[in-house]
Amino acid sequence: MPVAKRSGSAPTRPAGARPVVARAVRRRGGQARKPRPPLRQRLRPRVPSAARALAALGIAALAAGLVAGLNGPWLRVGSIVYAGERYTTERQLAAVLAPAQGVPLLALDADGIAAELRRLPAVAEARVDAVLPNAVHVTVAEKKPAFVWQTSGARLVGGADGTLFGSVPADADLAPELARLPFVDDRRAGGNQLGVGSRVPPAMVATALRLVALDPARLGSNATGLSVQIDDEYGFILVAGKPGWRAAFGFYGLDPVDAGRTPERQIEQQVGAVRTLFAAHPEQTVSWVDARNPGKVYFRAKG
Repeated sequence: MPVAKRSGSAPTRPAGARPVVARAVRRRGGQARKPRPPLRQRLRPRVPSAARALAALGIAALAAGLVAGLNGPWLRVGSIVYAGERYTTERQLAAVLAPAQGVPLLALDADGIAAELRRLPAVAEARVDAVLPNAVHVTVAEKKPAFVWQTSGARLVGGADGTLFGSVPADADLAPELARLPFVDDRRAGGNQLGVGSRVPPAMVATALRLVALDPARLGSNATGLSVQIDDEYGFILVAGKPGWRAAFGFYGLDPVDAGRTPERQIEQQVGAVRTLFAAHPEQTVSWVDARNPGKVYFRAKG
């Protein structure tokens, strides 16, 4: 007789079947382990994309190009062009620029070379530019000539700071721009030791330029211009080419008589003394004036 199934009762299972128990997979330590992603997803981050690979190749090529540019036969200094020089000789420039020949252009120390050029006597400013593929352009600005300083062995061009930076042949006529400059004839025994690169003491330059700049009219003279000589006996000597006289003004600050007097004050006193002399004796009749001590002026007449 069949048995009726009650509502809500557990389902029947075949005879001999074993119940299935769901168990969570646990790691050591008792924690459940999450399922691992597929192998394809795990390998994807380790495989570079095409864009990354191309970028890496580009960087490698650039690095190789830089190395080749620095060490290879290309991009090396093959020509050096310079401009702006007049008193700076090719020999002076070559001494500074020759070491740059053959140097890799990308490794050229342009600032260092420019600094060395500025140490040359005539150079006031210098610029060095590397020009691809293998050239160097150098531009120099030279000091402005302020006077011409002549010795027994040379005729030199000097700047306002007293630096002698150029030379002119002694037997050649001065160029117009130099002929207009103050002219100092240094006849001291040590004057012949001066040359390009030497520096005349600034105080000596200042005194010489002050004397050359004197207006002849202040001396009571009709001379068209004045120049200066320096020797070991009389110091600074004022020279008037026409009507032809010379006036010794001495070494400023070295004579005990000059104690307490600045060169400017002493020159003013000497100018006044010469003017008084020429008022009494026309300058056409005078050949030599000793005005080192403005309180006692001596003169020698012509003839």
